[in-house]
Amino acid sequence: MWPIPQFLNRRYNVPDPFSELDMPQFSHSIFPSETSSFTAAKVDWRETQNAHVFKADVPGLKKEEVKVEIEEGRVLQISGERSQEQEEKSDTDTWHQVERSRGRFSRRFTLPENAKVEEVKAAMENGVLTVTVPKEEVKKPDVRAIQISG
Repeated sequence: MWPIPQFLNRRYNVPDPFSELDMPQFSHSIFPSETSSFTAAKVDWRETQNAHVFKADVPGLKKEEVKVEIEEGRVLQISGERSQEQEEKSDTDTWHQVERSRGRFSRRFTLPENAKVEEVKAAMENGVLTVTVPKEEVKKPDVRAIQISG
């Protein structure tokens, strides 16, 4: 678990139970030109009244290049890979700059106990992956008034 950053929680430095399980994983290659520079997808996690909603920025990826999985019962994993584009090489081509990233990424989140992991849905639109995890309704305890004698 990772502590809550100070700018988010200035009063208490407590572990965040909903933080990532592990650091992002990157692919490595023996060829320097193929070394991954694809940083982990940025993910927002919002809890609404009815669901946990994850939004991941995965620009340029097709839905076939992204995987959404539930592991170990309550671990949401979002992973994918951006491959190096195959381009025709020409003796007259000169690369001046290469900044677009490529490689593998993996993000993992422990879902709370109220997550309905059997009903997870995912959709991708305009480079944003949205994963919706419905929540179970919290039952309110039955309260029965007891008359006090005396």
